[in-house]
Amino acid sequence: MKAHTNPAITEEEIGATFGTRLTLLQFSSAFCTPCRATRALLSDITKGLSDVKHVDIDAESHLELVRKLDIRSTPTTLILDRRGVEVGRAVGAPKREQVVDAITPMDI
Repeated sequence: MKAHTNPAITEEEIGATFGTRLTLLQFSSAFCTPCRATRALLSDITKGLSDVKHVDIDAESHLELVRKLDIRSTPTTLILDRRGVEVGRAVGAPKREQVVDAITPMDI
């Protein structure tokens, strides 16, 4: 997962509160099979973490945010710190190890 330089995102823009440590912000589209797999993976990883939250956003319904954040394909998952600043990005369906490695060492 790579970091990307984009402006901070607000809770109002995503329609959800941030995790107290990290938020995995997934951009999906309706007929995207890898999006469903990514949603299941991220939900499974975050279900036991009280400080990390998974938020899934329909890219087609949030085009302004898609443009602002330079989302070019789905699924794209942003790792946001507790302030909504992007600290990592995965384009495509990530592997479990990639997600765990990306969120484990962060002490933000």
